[in-house]
Amino acid sequence: MELKAKDQQQSKSANTSSSIRLSEWAQWLEERQISLSFGSLFALLLAHGHTLESDHASRKAKLLALASYNPRTGRYAVGPGGDARIVLSLLLLLTGLRAAAMKLVLSPLAARWGVRGRKDAVRFAEQAWMLIYYNYLYYTSSYFLDMEALWTDWPQREVGGLMKFYTLAQLAFWMQQVLVIHLEQRRKDHWQMLGHHVVTIALIVAEYAYHQTRVGNLIMVLMDVIDLFLPLAKCLKYLGFTWICDVLFGFFVLSWVLARHVLFVITCWSVYSDLPRVTPDACYRGPAERLRGPLPVPDDPSRFLEPFVDPSGMVCFTKNIAYGFLAFLLSLQLMMVVWFTFIVKIILKILKGERAEDVRSDTEEDEDDGEDELGDGKSSLGNKQ
Repeated sequence: MELKAKDQQQSKSANTSSSIRLSEWAQWLEERQISLSFGSLFALLLAHGHTLESDHASRKAKLLALASYNPRTGRYAVGPGGDARIVLSLLLLLTGLRAAAMKLVLSPLAARWGVRGRKDAVRFAEQAWMLIYYNYLYYTSSYFLDMEALWTDWPQREVGGLMKFYTLAQLAFWMQQVLVIHLEQRRKDHWQMLGHHVVTIALIVAEYAYHQTRVGNLIMVLMDVIDLFLPLAKCLKYLGFTWICDVLFGFFVLSWVLARHVLFVITCWSVYSDLPRVTPDACYRGPAERLRGPLPVPDDPSRFLEPFVDPSGMVCFTKNIAYGFLAFLLSLQLMMVVWFTFIVKIILKILKGERAEDVRSDTEEDEDDGEDELGDGKSSLGNKQ
């Protein structure tokens, strides 16, 4: 018995030591995000200097020239090598910009505007960054609401420059968010958020490789629309404007229900009913200008992987693939339903005359250390998502 107790104590001590080392490593990374991100980005740009002389670089992103441009159509194809470079560059850029904005601009603003305490100042800076990022996306991107039009003329091997940049930027953003949730103070829904981020990344990669960027764009907009209200409300909360926070909470709830439980479900239904009807089972091969098909669907299961490695190779779409997409979307909906239960609890508190405060603690470690108004539960092809 004594030996067993000693082994358990040693095991517990080893786990604690491992957790401390991991926490110290995360803190080391967090403190050096700016130098590591911009230093790595500078090295990457030097290593790929020749790509900066692309024949057609977007005026909005000359340092991140989009790959696979077709001058005859004015559109862009999928290009795994060039696209991976863009995503890596954007990942480093977003990480550096976020850290620099929070440290050099947003945290000082929080202190100047009366936000007391390091924790609240950090939370203010985090939410202000989210507000800036999503407002920029909505200022520069478009979306679609004609459900059947989402599926016509498949496969569209080429897309517009803005659509391509938006998709790759979103992919980089969600990959960066996986890093962020491990650097920030861990929240109680950490694993749910991680699951959301992983599913979102998988969906973005799949819709891009399978040329379903229109529906991917729509879903990302539906998932992100609440970020026009939530970060602003939380920033105002940290500044002490709690009554405005309650008003914005009403807009937040309305946008959440409409976007994530009405329009999102309508989109899922369109995947189930419209997609198989508008896009029959078939395969296509070749670039946009020499596209061959429809071709019969082969039995070889490797056909499912070919779009991820060869953008001009065979790409097939079948009912089973559509239902695979649907399964991922429904898993997001399930996560959003769980988050919505927190929102309902907040609504009940408001109806009792209380302020709009999150019913959860802000972190796993501290149940009482400052409740966070307007919960963080958000979902991504959407964050909190």
